[in-house]
Formats: sequence, structure tokens, C-alpha cells
Amino acid sequence: MSRQVVRSSKFRHVFGQPAKADQCYEDVRVSQTTWDSGFCAVNPKFVALICEASGGGAFLVLSLGKTGRVDKNAPMVCGHTAPVLDIAWCPHNDNVIASGSEDCTVMVWEIPDGGLTLPLREPVVTLEGHTKRVGIVAWHPTAQNVLLSAGCDNVILVWDVGTGAAVLTLGSDVHPDTIYSVDWSRDGALICTSCRDKRVRIIEPRKGTVVAEKDRPHEGTRPVRAVFVSDGKILTTGFSRMSERQVALWDTKHLEEPLSLQELDTSSGVLLPFFDPDTNIVYLCGKGDSSIRYFEITSEAPYLHYLSMFSSKESQRGMGYMPKRGLEVNKCEIARFYKLHERRCEPIAMTVPRKSDLFQEDLYPPTAGPDAALTAEEWLKGQDAGPLLISLKDGYVPPKSRELRVNRGLDTGRRKAAPEAGGTPSLDAIHRLEEEMKKLQATVQELQKRLESLEETVQAK
Repeated sequence: MSRQVVRSSKFRHVFGQPAKADQCYEDVRVSQTTWDSGFCAVNPKFVALICEASGGGAFLVLSLGKTGRVDKNAPMVCGHTAPVLDIAWCPHNDNVIASGSEDCTVMVWEIPDGGLTLPLREPVVTLEGHTKRVGIVAWHPTAQNVLLSAGCDNVILVWDVGTGAAVLTLGSDVHPDTIYSVDWSRDGALICTSCRDKRVRIIEPRKGTVVAEKDRPHEGTRPVRAVFVSDGKILTTGFSRMSERQVALWDTKHLEEPLSLQELDTSSGVLLPFFDPDTNIVYLCGKGDSSIRYFEITSEAPYLHYLSMFSSKESQRGMGYMPKRGLEVNKCEIARFYKLHERRCEPIAMTVPRKSDLFQEDLYPPTAGPDAALTAEEWLKGQDAGPLLISLKDGYVPPKSRELRVNRGLDTGRRKAAPEAGGTPSLDAIHRLEEEMKKLQATVQELQKRLESLEETVQAK
């Protein structure tokens, strides 16, 4: 019976197609850090990659269309003083990206349209509160300017980026050990975490309460990943006691036994899960191996249906996942990954084979758009809302870039005083420079007089 369900799926023949050589990003030095994040983040405008950098942490941001060989002197985002561990684009502003680093800070950056022409060293805001390295950053899916970060201090902080303040703290009493993964629910009401203490927790962050938890969803000792999927379920990836990789589906109201548990292979790389709520497909990308497996999740047993696997010769160091609004709907593309090799980033399109050129409504239901459903204040006061949906029927046109508004005087003043290259300085900045010039001239004149008087004294002797 289960085979019949899989066979009748419209996604049964989805296939992966790697981009041609001229559509890849060549000569990028991907980070050698052993941290288990994707090292790559993409949106309809940009692709960002965490790179090797001397003297601190840096990541590269390229306009999506700037494929081919990347100049070795290409400008980077380089404000961190230690390696960058995770990056995430804001879902409500395609020019804003957050980064977490070993220097214990989270920084939020604004990328100009068209990409960087000079190295970017000044973040819009620096979020300081962690005492150890920050390995996870994740934006709230529906509330404006709400960002979550998790550090190796076993603390999760939720920030209001607009004020630069940590508005919620989940301390080490909730997670007694290293946090491996954090995922927001679709409406941002809950978070799901996996921890080194072998527990998966579902948490209401505003109350700081653990709603449900599962001890040892996988018997092995290696890291577990957990993500929310549709209908109040979570999906976990981990290892069996015999070090076989596993994927499991759980009902959050009944965590005693999994709805489905499948063993995959004996590879040692952590499986990074990416879930698409529009198609109910979950993609598992093995870090350090060369495969992308995909499964369809249904509401009836056996719940988790294996569809197929994309394989290539070279292993992946990391993986980025394009939001649905950045895909080519006229080619029946339902997902696109950005696979990191040692010195290359390769797009891989997941496509449903169809002959018709017409818009396929069954493949593209209304999807999450770029507008926030709530303000940070509304969410903090207890409101919840699903994403504001848009149709992809006529293709997605990115809105004009929106400035990230930060209410901190220090950061706003710094940004006014340091206009972008090629921009016009403000009148205040010009007046300040004139005042400084006058002071310098007065100092030089004073020193000149002192020098003359010393010369006279020496001559008199």
C-alpha cells in the first residue's frame, strides 16, 4: 500500500540538475572550520559564502548573476575578529544578513543593491550578549527585525534588531550543554532545539517554557538536527547506536514513539534537513558526502515517503537553500541548492519533469512573501501570525531595497558620519570636518611658535 502512495505522487520523478560550469561561482576559498552549519545563505538577490580569511572572520557576498571566476581580491564582509560560523539572510529584507562568530558577537549587515564594491567593515548593529562563540543565527519567519542566536555558552538570545537589545533569554538551565540546532515554527510561535544532552525540545520562547521534549530521538552519540514540518510534526536526523544515519518523523503531541524511522547509510557526515512547506518535501543534505536525499511527508501512514536521491562525485562542504520566490517557475523548478565544494559554489536545481509551459498551480501554491506579518512589539506581546503569502503566477519581482531602521543613536550616528563610497556627506559631517581642520591648523601654528622660540633660545646660548 505504501508503495502505491509513493508511486502516485507528482514528485516521484523530481530530479536534480547541476548548473553548467559558467553558472557556478569559481575560485572561492570555502571555510575549513569544522562547525556543522551550511556555510552558505542565498536569497533572490545574493549568495553569501563563509570563506577562509586571514586575521579574522569574513564572508563573501555576490550578486546572484555574478557567476564565473570570483576575483581573489573581491570585497568581503569582514568586521568579525574571529571566524564566522553561521550566516542567515533576513526573510523580510533581501539586503540584510546576520552573522554569528567565534568572537562571541552577532552582527547585522546591510548589503547595497548590486553587491559590494569595497570591503564592508561596519555592521548596522553589533549584538553583544554571548560569552562564548555564536554558532547559530536564525531570523523569525513572520515578525520584523526579530533574530535568534545560540552560542556555545548554552544560551539562546532573541534580539530586537531595531533596538539592538536582547529581549528574551533562554539560559543554560534550559540547555545544559551545546545546542546543535534551532528551528522556528512556521508562525514563529515555537522553537525546536536539539542539544548535546541528547534531548530535542519544543520551547515557547516568550514564556521560556519547554512545551515538550524527547530524550534520545536517535541512540547514537553524534549530533542530532531537528526541524518543524507541517501539521505540528518535527523531523530529526541523527545516528543509530551502530553509527548508521537515520531520519525520523515525530508528532509533537505524542513523542513516545516516532511516526516513521528510517535508516539510510553508514556515512559519518551530519544530515542537514531543509523543509519546503509548499510541497511537503524535506531534503537531507549530508555534510561531507555527495548526496541530497528527498522525502515527501503525508498526513497518513507511513507518513515519510522516500522519493529519490541526487548524487555527484564531489562531496559538499556546505549547502545553501533558495527561498521559493527565487526559483524559476517557468521551468517547474521546486527547489534550488547551492553546494559548496572546496573552491567552488555549484547551484543544483530540483525540477518536476513536465512538458507544459503553462504555470503549474499544483506545484506553486501561494508561498511566503517578503513582507513581515507582525512587528517585533506585537510578537513580543503574544501575537502570532503565519507568513503573508504571495502568488508566483507572474514571476516574483523583488521589491525596492528597504533600509534597516535601527533606533540606537550610536549606530545611527556612525552611519551618518561614514557615508557610503560615492555618496554625498551630510552638512553636519562637513561642518565637523571643518571644525577639526581649524583645530589642527591652530595646533600646527602653536607648535611652529614653540619651535621658533626654542631656536631663538639655542642661538642666544
